[in-house]
Amino acid sequence: MLASRVGGFSQLLLSSLAPSATLTAATRVLDSAAALTSGPSCRSFAAAEPVWDPLWRQTEPLLQPTNLREFQPRFKGLLVDAAGTLLSPSEPAAEVYLRYARKYGCDLSPLEVLQRFRAAYNTPWGQSTIRYVGDGRPFWRHIVFQSTGCCSDEMFEELYDHYARGDSYKVAPGAIEALRRIRDAGYKTAVVSNFDTRLWRILADLRLSDLFDAVVVSAEVQAEKPNPVIFEAACAALGLPPEQCVHVGDDRRNDLYGARDSGCFAWLWGQDVFTFAEVERRLATRNYFDSLTEAP
Repeated sequence: MLASRVGGFSQLLLSSLAPSATLTAATRVLDSAAALTSGPSCRSFAAAEPVWDPLWRQTEPLLQPTNLREFQPRFKGLLVDAAGTLLSPSEPAAEVYLRYARKYGCDLSPLEVLQRFRAAYNTPWGQSTIRYVGDGRPFWRHIVFQSTGCCSDEMFEELYDHYARGDSYKVAPGAIEALRRIRDAGYKTAVVSNFDTRLWRILADLRLSDLFDAVVVSAEVQAEKPNPVIFEAACAALGLPPEQCVHVGDDRRNDLYGARDSGCFAWLWGQDVFTFAEVERRLATRNYFDSLTEAP
């Protein structure tokens, strides 16, 4: 499937060259496109960069693309997922749960807590159509009690407050610097997250709040990714149409497919992009390609 996509794209590239483009330039385009139709580079359409990037950066009038620039999206907004992309826990959740629960008599192992947590989190919660409502306490109380077997409200409140603090999370390496440069370049930015209202405090503690024009959490808009409503709310908060925004997140269903369904572009964290410096570069070159590999 990728071979046909790249083949078609090479034709678009050729048609976009100015009529006076040299035969050498056209040959290089064809050679680069042909190399993409086989071998390991087929695993990601990002491998097409050697083809399109020199053309989009071309300053020589004889070689400047014509139709291709009409084809490019013009990104004005960046949407960023929080947990798993911008932020990650500063220590394993099972160890944190157990540290608090042992004070109240829990004698499970870290592996048992982890297994119970996953089972509880992945089981549909019947109390609401979405997991996080307001501060998320009802849902998280259910998860904590199921994970630890401890039903102490005091223990829950201690653990809940632990995850409301910024020092319980790590910011992706280089994210702050890259986001600052992205904003300085004129892009509008928003956090879009399936989270409860604690996210506001977390971002403030980590000195991230000033890097975003909007923070959109599922608990406040009453819609969770992949529901397009949450992406539409983020675009509206930025004052931009979805087609001018690109979303970055680590979950194929929630982030990639959800953003696409709303009309946004999307890059899958850990596959299409690996760092925020790479996000910055792709914004600058208007590289809109996302993951084309099949879902497992």
